[in-house]
Amino acid sequence: MNTRKTNLYDKIKNLGSAIFFNLSDAVLKLQTSIVKIIHVDEFGYLWFFVQKPPQHINEFEKEFPVRLDFFRKGMDYSLQVLGKGSIVNDPEEILLVTSQIEETRTYDPDRMILIKVKINRVDCFENITSQKSSWFQNAISTLQSWLFPHTPSYGPVTYYPGISEAS
Repeated sequence: MNTRKTNLYDKIKNLGSAIFFNLSDAVLKLQTSIVKIIHVDEFGYLWFFVQKPPQHINEFEKEFPVRLDFFRKGMDYSLQVLGKGSIVNDPEEILLVTSQIEETRTYDPDRMILIKVKINRVDCFENITSQKSSWFQNAISTLQSWLFPHTPSYGPVTYYPGISEAS
């Protein structure tokens, strides 16, 4: 695994939790919730649990588009992950994941369902701090805006983990 992916996965692990959005157009879909990432594997999957809905799980789509918004106060970055989510209901796969990861020891199949998300795109945002700048930093910033007026001042760095460095 290359260092760029490793750095990205470390950032996800450091933030730890995210807001989970199911972007499906289906009538019946998993609700928006705060999730704790329990595992990030080398294949680009994020694993976490969501609260089991009152409806029967087979009524939901097996695969659906997902957005995860990662933010933690005090960190100098935030992430937005887009990908394809899947409900994991194969008992062997659940057992494999829950037996290898310490945080899953409290897994209750009557209250939770396991979700895995294949990462397609990650936008990394630098958080704007409210620190006061010195007069010198303000002068440099003003000079840069005069010399390069069309450069964006704020925007994400986008990663596509599924695309190799050679392509």
